[in-house]
Amino acid sequence: MLGNSSSNRRPNSTDCRLAFAGEVCQLLFMVLLIIAISLGNLASLLVFFCVRQFRTPQSYLKASLALADLAVGLIVVPYSVYQEANMLAYGTEQERSPAGRPACLITGPIFAGCTFVSVSTIFLLSVERSIAVLKPLHRKAVITKRRITWLILGSWMLSFSLAVTPLLSVPNITFEYNSCSKMCNYGFPQDKLSESNWSIMLLYPIFDFTLLGGTFVVNTITFATLRQYHKMRKQLREEPQGGNRLTYSDVTAAKTIGILTFAYSVSFVPIAVFVVGTVVGYEWCRFSFYAFWILASNSCWNVAIYSVWDPKFRHGVREMFCKQMLIATSQHHPSHSLEGHSSGPACVVVFKEMLRPESG
Repeated sequence: MLGNSSSNRRPNSTDCRLAFAGEVCQLLFMVLLIIAISLGNLASLLVFFCVRQFRTPQSYLKASLALADLAVGLIVVPYSVYQEANMLAYGTEQERSPAGRPACLITGPIFAGCTFVSVSTIFLLSVERSIAVLKPLHRKAVITKRRITWLILGSWMLSFSLAVTPLLSVPNITFEYNSCSKMCNYGFPQDKLSESNWSIMLLYPIFDFTLLGGTFVVNTITFATLRQYHKMRKQLREEPQGGNRLTYSDVTAAKTIGILTFAYSVSFVPIAVFVVGTVVGYEWCRFSFYAFWILASNSCWNVAIYSVWDPKFRHGVREMFCKQMLIATSQHHPSHSLEGHSSGPACVVVFKEMLRPESG
């Protein structure tokens, strides 16, 4: 009844203008999101590559998170902007055109894979901080750059394998641009897809919330240890000595990762509700837009949280800009060139450092 009554009502000019204004606002939001995601995560990666003191195992994980978020800002969101700009300019829907599907077969798995990378990296960051807080004397032996590198590679391989699992396991499933969510989503013919095949989409919220639940457990243990540490420090009125001593950087890093975990969990709740509702049979057009774009905007939260809560990151940004100024000055005065400046591209230097065996 509701569908028939809404289809019989003819839209007037005011409704059309409001709809057009809403589309323009959504397009401007996407453009601003591209700028925020790209600039923030590029700054994070530049700090990692240019500031040698920032190349710690924890920073390797943060660089992996920034790279996944940057892929969303440079590949996924621009394609949505392109589709919506075409829609506004020509008034044609291209979400189910054969020409749009090859691009969606690229951007769709990238968005899903990078989302899984973000969740798994948050979990690894929490585990790394928990080891640093619980076993400060053993963390350098347990948390090595080589181990972190292999864990990062494993998380990327697992994440993108999960992203393409429905394409490989379910017939007639593909990625197509959706005019409701303004993104490339999994598309399947409802008349051909059995109920058991629909349930494969539940793999995503199960994976996300299993890792996020584990992350909350790890963070709870970490913060309980930090609380005990602060109580001990108050009783002794000085820093505990030996294996129980923690630095200010350890404490702030743990707090930062706790805040980051909470932010990511909040952004995953709407998308999980949407996926479960879709499997059950609901069609939420407007809600799908909010769910997917809250998740996409998550790609610029990590740098914002670092900038506010992590003094080490702010120090790295300042050091990076000071270093660039010194390099520019040394180019004008070759005789006063920087000593100890590593030769070769920064990415090559970092890659060699990641795979270098740890010294005892």
